Amino acid sequence: MSVSPVELVLRPLPWQVLSDLQEIPESERESALANFELEAGERAAVLTQLTLRRQAEDKLGEFARAMIFTRDGLEQATRLQVAAMHAARFKDAGITTVADLGCGIGVDSLAMASLGLRVHSWDINPEAVACTKVNLRFMPDCEANLGDVTTIDIEHLISEGVQAIFADPARRTGAAAGGRRISSPEEWSPSLPTALSWREPLRKGGFDALGLKVAPGLAYEHIPSDFEANWVSVDGQLLEAGLWSPALQSHGPGRSATVVRGSEAFTFRQACDPSEPAKQLESAGLGKYLWEPDPAIIRAGLIAQFVDNTALEGPISPSIAYLTSNEIVAEKEANALSGFEVLDVTQLRPKAISKALRSLEPTSVEVKKRGADINPAALQTALKRILTPRTADHNNPITVIATRVDGRHQAVTARRLNL
Repeated sequence: MSVSPVELVLRPLPWQVLSDLQEIPESERESALANFELEAGERAAVLTQLTLRRQAEDKLGEFARAMIFTRDGLEQATRLQVAAMHAARFKDAGITTVADLGCGIGVDSLAMASLGLRVHSWDINPEAVACTKVNLRFMPDCEANLGDVTTIDIEHLISEGVQAIFADPARRTGAAAGGRRISSPEEWSPSLPTALSWREPLRKGGFDALGLKVAPGLAYEHIPSDFEANWVSVDGQLLEAGLWSPALQSHGPGRSATVVRGSEAFTFRQACDPSEPAKQLESAGLGKYLWEPDPAIIRAGLIAQFVDNTALEGPISPSIAYLTSNEIVAEKEANALSGFEVLDVTQLRPKAISKALRSLEPTSVEVKKRGADINPAALQTALKRILTPRTADHNNPITVIATRVDGRHQAVTARRLNL
């Protein structure tokens, strides 16, 4: 029977070699590896872990340097900053013991354990469980177990002291099957209906504490009406949605968006039935400023609330998530908006756009699109020939936004606002 790369790297000598190489400059590692008497498979396993650790630092920071990974596990792993938010919900609810079902490589388990929670982690993948055991090795109140969470006895877990469940259903087929994204919640592992069914035994045990990490594109109709659905983005990248039962909510049911920018996080909430469609707004045309909401705001359906609470006047066209105003948005909501000063509006044709740009003498052109069937990269390349060289005295970056204005395809020439 073949030995997995994770098993190989956890052998005493490869593990020591991995620890030693982690402490020396990256450029010297491969030559240093030749000084150790390792089997070919062990050598490859050590190099793989060093590569995965480097890749994981974007999600996990310096903690990645002491962890081990599988490629699939790292792909689905929660960013540590977001995992800390998950963990805080359980801590704030007074939970002391959590079952992490489908724990992967254990990042969420680690975040919860770091807040003093006891964590029972489960996964069907032996390599993932091996990783979790290593990654939780400094957390004595935690355990990692091998098992199929779709058949686990939830009532037995509760009898052993589990008060809450967190789950992150697998939504990809895995690298061996091409890494295909699984869009249907019924085909996730565990399926969304299965994961939601765990709520009832928790409620019978006295704790309505179920948290699920799900795909950000999840349709509202799949969300229970008394849950909070929270979408999370980090530096403009939409990462996930979370479904949280009543015990894990801070402001009741509804939809919310958490926008992380740098070290700051901003949360916007709307009390509502999260399974209902978002309110649609009529077109407000195009004013002096164009605003692009953070993707978490868009997916959470909070655009109408933003318009109600700020100087925003509405979308520039029906069903287009670009907003407009004639004043600078100065409220808290500005932290979830990218703003542009509108300079011109032209036909959505390269010649018309080039003509509008020449008088501006741009030093660079960024192309964005929404609701327009164009290739941004091709248009950006076509516009390069009109660029003016950047100098110490002249720097004029311009943005071209291909979209619909009042239902018509247009190109909006704009300048980014530094808010």
